[in-house]
Amino acid sequence: MKEIKTTDFEKEVIRGGKVVLDFYSTECPPCDALAPKFEAMSELFGADVKFFKVFRQENRELAEKLGVSSSPTVLFFDDGEEVGVRLSGGIRRSELFEGMKCLLGVEKVKQVKKAIEPQETSCDVAILGGGPGGLTAGLYLCQAKTNTVLIDTALPGGQVATTHQVSNYPGFIEPQPGYMLSHNMSEQTKRCGTTYKVAVDVTHVDLEAKKVIIDDFETISAKKIIISTGTSPNWLNIPGEREFKGNGISYCATCDAKYFVDKEVIVIGGGNSAIEEADFISKFASKITIVHQFDKLQANQQAQEKAFANPKINFLLEHEPRSFKKDGAKMIVEVEELKSGIRKSLAADGVFIFVGMKPNLEIFKGQLELDQWGFIKTNEDMKTNLNDVYAVGDVRSKKYRQITTAIADGTIAAISITRELGQ
Repeated sequence: MKEIKTTDFEKEVIRGGKVVLDFYSTECPPCDALAPKFEAMSELFGADVKFFKVFRQENRELAEKLGVSSSPTVLFFDDGEEVGVRLSGGIRRSELFEGMKCLLGVEKVKQVKKAIEPQETSCDVAILGGGPGGLTAGLYLCQAKTNTVLIDTALPGGQVATTHQVSNYPGFIEPQPGYMLSHNMSEQTKRCGTTYKVAVDVTHVDLEAKKVIIDDFETISAKKIIISTGTSPNWLNIPGEREFKGNGISYCATCDAKYFVDKEVIVIGGGNSAIEEADFISKFASKITIVHQFDKLQANQQAQEKAFANPKINFLLEHEPRSFKKDGAKMIVEVEELKSGIRKSLAADGVFIFVGMKPNLEIFKGQLELDQWGFIKTNEDMKTNLNDVYAVGDVRSKKYRQITTAIADGTIAAISITRELGQ
């Protein structure tokens, strides 16, 4: 694996046979997360494929020519032609293997994977999930000189990273962009000494044995485990929702609002997330219609007042969506007036859904004691029903779910673990 520049592109890539190209940037957490995976791939497939890195900031013209607009971005070339799917953001090892299949074929990749020797890593504490609760736990544990590994299927930050602004986090006079707040938390924990295993596939978790298998080849054994897997947006589970997810329907305003400049948008929901994100979307969209099932909004009073005062935001209360369809580029939302049962269709350029969250616990099925809503029960030290297994953040059963409450959970779990380990 070597680094090339724009002047090398013709020779090394266009006339280079089978090539994998990584456009990276400095001060880029996703790039840092990709680097060891990319190097490992070059060691596995280097005899048949050339692996090159391109420093995007110093090769902007080449990046623009190839349509590379984010870091990292990985491209696959075969005899000068781009093949497969471009990868960007939090790139997983499994995605790189899929790209290699386009260059070498399925059977060759299978042979290489079979020859990979299993790897084992031991630590004091394994943290599953890199939201505020997990990051705080990692920070406290590493300050106590505890060998800690943080594992996340995405990049650290959790839901905060997709929140456009955070106005109630102590210590900041002005509202903070969510991605920067989560980035700063992550960097602080990483620099303290926590080992990161991020943008990985978690293959199996045995909470009794305290073993976590990632990417099908590395087993991480710990003395104690902290579950900080957070929550994911709820689905409405109505016709058309899954079909048009990512193609007209979104669950993240920070990610997608920018694509609706001067367009009309429908927001489903009436809680804090729906109303606060509708306000953010109004910075781009020309008109927003909020569809909510009750006769009053459930958001906090400040958020409501701001929304009611926003001339771009309209309200359709006591209505529920029943289906999603498409008419050309337009999304068609069929809604039902709950009092009369009358249905009508609303047209918009896009739909955002904010109807609550569910705990990310699929991989632990049957291993933990849960409350009636499916969240993990813990005691005041964040201990679950299993020995040496803790839960923190939004995944835990509790009354309030905020960044500050997740941080408090992480602090308590870390201090409790440190004392039990005698450190």
